[in-house]
Parts: sequence; structure tokens; C-alpha cells
Amino acid sequence: MTRRSRDWNEQLAKDLRDPEFAREFILALLDEGFTVQQALAKTIRNHGIKEFARKAKMPSSNVSRAVRQSYNPSQRLLERLLKPFGLRLTAAPEKKRGNGQAA
Repeated sequence: MTRRSRDWNEQLAKDLRDPEFAREFILALLDEGFTVQQALAKTIRNHGIKEFARKAKMPSSNVSRAVRQSYNPSQRLLERLLKPFGLRLTAAPEKKRGNGQAA
């Protein structure tokens, strides 16, 4: 079972090098209820922190700290991390549930 998991993670890391795939991966995680920071952390870690840091033109230690669950990144830092994926923070209306309550 370990082999299959490693193969899957290796393939995911390769797939995440494609900016369109990475963008859709992040958006899918957000749709599933992940926070922006959690979605970025999962994507960046699977892509490779050092490789991503080069793309984002940031020290890898800063990227690593930014995706740590205990860290509270600023909006500016989140924007900087989203930029290589062609994404940005934005506001949108809340989705309504069937009974008229916000999601």
C-alpha cells in the first residue's frame, strides 16, 4: 500500500507543475471547505516548497512558515502565494442553503 501512495504523491507533484492543474486543484480544495491557507499548504507541499519558493521569488523558509497551520499569514502574503497559480483573493456572496440560511 505504501508504494501506491508514494506513486500517487509523485504523480500529483508532477501534475502540480502545470499551472492550470494547480489552479484547479486549489479551487477544488476551496470548494471542499478547505481554507485558503490549507489549500495553499497542501498544494505547495505536494509541489515542493523549494521549487515553489523559486517560482514565488521568496525564501523557502518564508514559504514553509506561511503554510504552517499555526501561522497567521497576512492578506498580502496570501496574495503573493496565490499569484504563481494565477489566483487572487476576492470577495463573493455567500452561498444560500435550501432553507434560506447562509452556508
